[in-house]
Amino acid sequence: MKAAQIRQTFLDFFNQKGHEIVSSSPMVMKNDPSLMFTNAGMNQFKDYFLGNAKPKNLRLADTQKCLRVSGKHNDLEEVGVDTYHHTMFEMLGNWSFGDYFKKEAIEWAYELLVDVYGINKQDVYVTYFGGDETDKLEPDNESRELWKKFFSDDHILSFGKKDNFWEMGETGPCGPCTEIHVDIRSDDEKNKIPGKDLVNKSHPQVIEIWNLVFIQFNRSKDLSLSELPAKHVDTGMGFERLTMVLQGKKSNYDTDIFMPLIHELEKFCGLTYSFSDTNSDIAFRVIVDHIRAVSIAIAEGQLPSNTGAGYVIRRILRRAIRYAYSYLNVRESVIFKLLPVLKDGLGNVFIELNSQNDLIQKVVKEEEESFLSTLEKGIERFEKYMMTGRSIMEIDGKFAFELFDTYGFPVDLTELMAHEKGIAGGVNREEFNRELQLQKDRSRAATKIETGDWQVLFKDDVEEFIGYDHSDATVKIARYREVNTKKGRFYQLVFNITPFYPEGGGQVGDTGKILNEKEVIEILDTKKENNVILHFCNKLPIDLNSEFRAEVDFEKRRHTRKNHSATHLLHFVLREQLGKHIEQKGSLVHPDYLRFDFSHYEKISEKDLHEIERQVNVLVRENIFLEESRRIPITEAKEMGAMALFGEKYGDVVRVIKFGNSIELCGGIHVPNTAEIGQFKIISEGSISAGIRRIEAITGQAADKYFSDQLSLLEEIKTMLKSPPDLKQGLSALLSEHQSMRKELEQISKEKAGNAAKELDSKIEKLGDKLVLIQKVDLSAEEMRNIIFQLIKKHSRTLVALASVSGDKVVVSIGLSDDLVLEGKLSAKSLIKEISGEIAGGGGGQDSFATAGGKNPSGIDKALDKLRLAVST
Repeated sequence: MKAAQIRQTFLDFFNQKGHEIVSSSPMVMKNDPSLMFTNAGMNQFKDYFLGNAKPKNLRLADTQKCLRVSGKHNDLEEVGVDTYHHTMFEMLGNWSFGDYFKKEAIEWAYELLVDVYGINKQDVYVTYFGGDETDKLEPDNESRELWKKFFSDDHILSFGKKDNFWEMGETGPCGPCTEIHVDIRSDDEKNKIPGKDLVNKSHPQVIEIWNLVFIQFNRSKDLSLSELPAKHVDTGMGFERLTMVLQGKKSNYDTDIFMPLIHELEKFCGLTYSFSDTNSDIAFRVIVDHIRAVSIAIAEGQLPSNTGAGYVIRRILRRAIRYAYSYLNVRESVIFKLLPVLKDGLGNVFIELNSQNDLIQKVVKEEEESFLSTLEKGIERFEKYMMTGRSIMEIDGKFAFELFDTYGFPVDLTELMAHEKGIAGGVNREEFNRELQLQKDRSRAATKIETGDWQVLFKDDVEEFIGYDHSDATVKIARYREVNTKKGRFYQLVFNITPFYPEGGGQVGDTGKILNEKEVIEILDTKKENNVILHFCNKLPIDLNSEFRAEVDFEKRRHTRKNHSATHLLHFVLREQLGKHIEQKGSLVHPDYLRFDFSHYEKISEKDLHEIERQVNVLVRENIFLEESRRIPITEAKEMGAMALFGEKYGDVVRVIKFGNSIELCGGIHVPNTAEIGQFKIISEGSISAGIRRIEAITGQAADKYFSDQLSLLEEIKTMLKSPPDLKQGLSALLSEHQSMRKELEQISKEKAGNAAKELDSKIEKLGDKLVLIQKVDLSAEEMRNIIFQLIKKHSRTLVALASVSGDKVVVSIGLSDDLVLEGKLSAKSLIKEISGEIAGGGGGQDSFATAGGKNPSGIDKALDKLRLAVST
């Protein structure tokens, strides 16, 4: 059975069981501060588990793209080394939200695996929760009894909390789980050791493929458990592992999910995949795994970068490049060439791979070329370390960490290079791990957040956002919690209704205040987490049960909405002027400015940029009224021509913002008509990554101030030029005069240097078997350099050293003729280092010429005396 058929069979099976088949949510998380990436199939349904939202259908199923390379779930170092771990993988899942529970989940799991897929039940082992004394939880005998209808006791195994009790996090919904494992070993191996003895022992051929989680408890901050009002089912089955089992393979990588990519890679590196654990085979597996994760992330708009989720994506891609470099002898970018095969395999499931294919290829290719260059620099640094002249028994762990941290070298690459140099001890791993742990500890300390339990003041089903129509309202606090970070303590408040817009869609969150007759509480920020709007403040109200007047900082919002609406107009004009390939790849809507990132493959000319700006201002002046459609079906919105962004998860109903022909799905705050924007001015345009460009612009008062400042500057320039009738002509005359004077000064300087050269030539002295000139002069650094080169070229076996003082700065330069350099007894670079301390400075250069700068003019005579002594000995 082909992989595509295996996936479709799962979805069809649960569709027939009354499940709505939903699309995968984005792999890169946008609106959950607790997660960078979707790492489990249940992530998109967290609001349902937490009770913050209610699904229309109580039964859902899907295939979810997941990424596990950070935080609690970090499989990166196992990827490619073993046969079943991946960075990006698909999680097949079915869910029940207060509908069916253990009985149906277990019966359907058996039916699908054994009756539909045809897995031999003798190869299947199931586990259940055996209880926990600390949490005072009894064994999950209900699941055990349900499994006994299908399996004998030796195929039903009990495990503890570590393996069979699932928790969303330190707090929140949780419950027992039952896992399904399959033994794919040969019959001989099964006869020697029964499969039950290898379950949960990390055996690569006795593996877990499906986990059925029964969410029935909530864990509080004090770690106590309480029963949830509704019980849920959350299951997740590894698609890649299931495919391995059904295709009779011993490795996920041997299936038709990965083999087409491996065969394509074989063509580019000239090596053959041998289905083994050699370094080259591990490299094949790493590369074909990593290109999937990186490509999907880029398609969703997450580009490689040096921070946050972008840093994780860059790290994954660089790991693939390192393996190609180290073990496949690849010295040029080839990984991007795998993308057509990847698109053929996954493009029908995750369609963004098709539409974003050009962008993905350009970004991956640029990252490859950049990092290959960095690798060369790291190798050069390693070679210098090896040339220190000392006897090296092992590579210092701190140095290995420097290569890792600065150049992205994995420790195994450093170890490989060490062994190639004959260093049997390799890398001091203990020291390296200590440095790595210190870095992790610093990172955790910087970002550590301790969140308290919610203190519920009254039950409120749904907090309503009324900010589209109101900037103030009478509110009550429904719940609150304390949050502690490295920066201090603050509180998060949840109101029954709120006019405060939470950060989202690129728009910053509202600020403002809540007040009553007793006090005023500043609202410092507004964000959304798990579909709940959180209002940040530094202190709690005295009377939490009071009613408050909530007031948004309307002046800030007014400027913000101008920039948000202008962003929509800019997006529309860019597509009209440059082409429909333009797609939004990120935005920031701030009260002071707007930032818009978009896909485009070349610099925008000044002419086109002016035309884009002009066209936006035409739309502004047309006084186009906002047409807003709230809660309309997404199918209807798309029929209207509304643009949806890749990497965003939209619900069944959406909000559409329309200004004339500009139509977008958007949840932000906008002006009632474009005239309110006032003026639009582009401040900058440039590249931020391969195929991605950024425009920054201002509107309204900020644009007015910009033009006012420019006019004031123009008036100042006019005054400085004595108000010529034609400013352009006057400025041109001034520049011409300046150029003429510069040429005269250059001629004077040249003549001065020529005279100085003749005078200094006459002062050269014979010292032993060489000619020497060591002199303090009144010349610039450039003039000294030119004279030194003239003299050492004119005379053989010559050393010339000149020093000058300008204010509190000292410059010393030393030059040697070629024959002295070849002799090897003297080095300008060594001499400059020897004397630079006397002038409180430092410098460097080559053996033939070196220079130093310092801040101690009084030390110049001592420095020159020291040089004379060094030359004469």
